[in-house]
Amino acid sequence: MQYRQLGRSALKISELCLGTMNFGPRTSQEDSFAILDAAVAAGINFIDTANQYGGSQGVGTTETILGRWLAADRTRRDRLVLATKVHEPMSDDVNDQGLSARHIQMACDASLTRLGVEHIDLYQMHHIDRLAPIEEIWQAMDRLISQGKITYVGSSNFPGWAIARANEKAIASQRLGLIAEQSLYNLVERRVEMEVLPACQAYGLSLIPWSPLAGGLLAGPPSTDAQGRRQSGDAQQARLQRSEQLGQFEAFAAELGESPSVVALAWLLHQPGVAATIIGPGSVAQLESVLRVPELTLSQANLDRLDEIFPPCGAAPEAYAW
Repeated sequence: MQYRQLGRSALKISELCLGTMNFGPRTSQEDSFAILDAAVAAGINFIDTANQYGGSQGVGTTETILGRWLAADRTRRDRLVLATKVHEPMSDDVNDQGLSARHIQMACDASLTRLGVEHIDLYQMHHIDRLAPIEEIWQAMDRLISQGKITYVGSSNFPGWAIARANEKAIASQRLGLIAEQSLYNLVERRVEMEVLPACQAYGLSLIPWSPLAGGLLAGPPSTDAQGRRQSGDAQQARLQRSEQLGQFEAFAAELGESPSVVALAWLLHQPGVAATIIGPGSVAQLESVLRVPELTLSQANLDRLDEIFPPCGAAPEAYAW
């Protein structure tokens, strides 16, 4: 496993980040524990979750499963960079959502309880809250940092202007500010290259891509007995619409002697500003199939060919700058 700095902090994270969104709703607790064990054994030290994850089993379920795994061996916590998120509704209470200072404080305390830990390494705002003044947000984050409950602050699904605003306010108050942004980014969806990625690079944030396989589109043709979202009507329609493009990509991966998943994930690690990419395996076998991603080096010719198959949005950040 290879490691990179998280933004302009001195913290080191593995180039593969274990995403846990499926723990609970799609992956049993027993299988989740096995995936966590295998990930740590492989050198992954970066684990990402969110307080809302849990699906049909209820919000907080995923954090609870992760907390049980951590409790089984108390030495695990100090070897990991643990990230979670705040923003999404946690109940029907009108104030149990968003980024008010009150909700940030209460949500953090609840996450710490479910996770069974004393602090969160990276506390991320899951979405922008246009009603919350940035001064209120930083007031809440400063309090959590001073209380020793969180160490670093990150964002997720933020536009470039919000990243700039948040860090300009931080700079003015001599704060460290945001150090990471988690965004939708993959070969199919490259719009973050227009403004978000340049904003991250300008302010010293690492980009952490989520959905790196575009909901399975970049994982190769689904097997006939595949289940879940890859066999949904929407997924099949999306694959049909991009059949020629995906066919070229899969043929290119075959020429390299690699699976489409490995190539798609490795491509992200070759993009400027990306520190790690999230993987969300549903089994130990799926995890093991992508562990060699950090070892795959794509030549400039390889990268140019992928740009031909999946054209970038433009010469960021000047594509629509006057």
